[in-house]
Amino acid sequence: MYSLSSKWMLAVSCMAMVSLTVAQSNTWVKMSDFPGGKRERAVAFSIGNFGYVGTGTDTAEVVRKDFWQYDALNDTWTQIAELPGLARRDAVAFVLNNLGYVGTGMSDHVSSNGVLLKDFWSYDPQLNQWDSIAPYPGNQMNGVYFATGFSVSGKGYVCGGKVGNSAYSSELWEYKPSVNAWIPRAPFPTGIRYMLSSFTIADHAYVGFGATEDVYKRDLFRYNPGSNTWTPMPDLPGNVRGGASTFVLQDKGYICGGYDGGLLDDLWEFDPVANAWNIRAYFGGSERRNAVAFSINNSFAVVGLGKGYSGKKESIYRYFPTSYLGMEGIEVSPFSVVPNPSSSVVQVWGPVENIQELEVLNLNGQKVFHWTPNCGPLNLPSFDQGAYFLQIKVFQQQEVFLHKFLIY
Repeated sequence: MYSLSSKWMLAVSCMAMVSLTVAQSNTWVKMSDFPGGKRERAVAFSIGNFGYVGTGTDTAEVVRKDFWQYDALNDTWTQIAELPGLARRDAVAFVLNNLGYVGTGMSDHVSSNGVLLKDFWSYDPQLNQWDSIAPYPGNQMNGVYFATGFSVSGKGYVCGGKVGNSAYSSELWEYKPSVNAWIPRAPFPTGIRYMLSSFTIADHAYVGFGATEDVYKRDLFRYNPGSNTWTPMPDLPGNVRGGASTFVLQDKGYICGGYDGGLLDDLWEFDPVANAWNIRAYFGGSERRNAVAFSINNSFAVVGLGKGYSGKKESIYRYFPTSYLGMEGIEVSPFSVVPNPSSSVVQVWGPVENIQELEVLNLNGQKVFHWTPNCGPLNLPSFDQGAYFLQIKVFQQQEVFLHKFLIY
C-alpha cells in the first residue's frame, strides 16, 4: 500500500473559507482498461478483493478463452491460467465457496460454424488452477449458450438460454458441489427465455429481462431455492432489454445497459425490502450491451467491456452507490480539498474548527490513515499514486462528509 515514490502532505487550514463540493456517491469513476483488448460476450465473477474476466469475442470476431484477474485495491490486471476446453462466448459464471465456476457457451462467432458447449470448470484462485466438474445436463446433454448463471444458498444455477437456430430453453438446473451433480428445478415461469440477467440477494435469486425469441422483456422474478418456486416482482420501469449487466451492492440489485433494438446506458436499482425500482446515475462510459459486471466486498461495482455504437470496448468503470460508507442523504459539504489532483500537498478548507476527526480511505473503503486535527500541517506516510477519499466527521453532529482526491 505504501510507496516511497509519491510522498505527500495533508494540511488542515484554520481559515474559515467555505467552498461547496458534491459528495462522492452514486457516481462512476473510470479505471484501468482491460488489458486483454476490446471484447464483448465475456464472463466475470469476483472473489474477495479480486475480479476475474475472461472468454468472449474480440474485435477480429475471434472467440477467446484467456482469463484475467483484476486487483481492486491497486487497479491493476494480471493474466491468469486460461480456461481449459474450447474458446467460447456467451458462457455463464458463478461463485461457490471461494471458487469460480464457468461453463457452457458457443465456440464460434458464427453459431452455425460453432459447437454448442456443455462443459463446466471450477477455478481455484489460490492455485491458479482450473478443474473440470460434471457437465451441464440441460438440452438433453447438448449444451446451451446465452443463458444466465447465479449462485444462492451454496448451490449454482443455470437458467434459460439458446439451444439452436430459433430454439430456446426455459430450463433451470441446480449444481450441488458436495456431490458434483446437477438436478432439474422448476423452469423459468413464463417459458423460453435467452439473454437473461440475474442477481442474488440473501437467500433468493432474481432473474428476468432478456428475450423470448425476438421480443425483449422487462419482467423480473424471484426464485426461492428452498421451495423451488418463482414469484413475480415489479417490472423494470425503464426500457425492455437483453444483454444487460447486473451486480449487487448492500442488499440491492442493479441492472445496467443492454439492448432493446438500440443500446442503453441507464442504471436501475432494485430494493427488495421496498419491492421497488429506483433510477441511479447513468453508466460512466458510453452505451453498451453484453458487458461484464461484478462487485467487490459490497463496496463498489465494476462494469466494462461490451459493445457500443463505435464497436467493442475495453474500458472499465467503478460505481459507488448512494449509501457508500454510510453517506446516504448527504449532498453538499462545507469543506473543500485543494489542490485536486495534487503531487505533494492537499489542504482542507472550511470551518475546520468543527472537525472532530479525519480519515483517509482507499477506493475499497479501507481506512489507511486516521487523524484528530490540531489545525496544523500533518506529514502523512507515502501512499501509492491514485484515488483516495477524505472522510470528515464534524463535532456534535451526525454528518460525515466525503471528498475524493487524486495523488499523482
